[in-house]
Amino acid sequence: MELFSVSVTLFLIMDPFGNIPIFLSVLERVPPARRRRVLVRELILALGIIALFILTGKYVMTFLGLGQESVSIAGGIILFLIAVRMVFPRHEPDTTGGGLDGEPLLVPLAVPLISGPSVLAALLLFSTAGAINMIDLFAAAVLAWLGTFVVLFSSTYLAAFLTRRGLIAVERLMGMILVALSVQMFLDGVKSFLK
Repeated sequence: MELFSVSVTLFLIMDPFGNIPIFLSVLERVPPARRRRVLVRELILALGIIALFILTGKYVMTFLGLGQESVSIAGGIILFLIAVRMVFPRHEPDTTGGGLDGEPLLVPLAVPLISGPSVLAALLLFSTAGAINMIDLFAAAVLAWLGTFVVLFSSTYLAAFLTRRGLIAVERLMGMILVALSVQMFLDGVKSFLK
């Protein structure tokens, strides 16, 4: 059950439905014959970064002298801010590399859209909390990644089916769920600190 819960949390943080419009606009500059290949490459690069962070996250925390409580509280705050932006999106200028020519490589699709700071912070938190072992955490991350892969791989069809309004509604619903998860993460950190 813990594995499923972590997997759902990571999937919500990856926010594939919210990323569909960005992915479509970035891949617009790629020749149609290569779009799916580029998408798969970027998703595999993101998975590689996630796997690397699962393996090295604990050592980074030890090196920086961070406690599990501080990561839990900081992770809760970061997730809350991300969730609020999902529920109440701001209209900002395009910073996804829209002015670049050619294929995207690593940035902005793999990082930060899939394996961004929020996903890495959550992985760090889960790996140090002790509630889930490293193998289960990797399995949960792969499940979340597979869900993201399916959504983004079929993004053209989903964008046509759900329309822009439908994608916004799904993203806001995911944001509301993430708000509750972020508050719980924050409270767990505070409770652990007070002990």
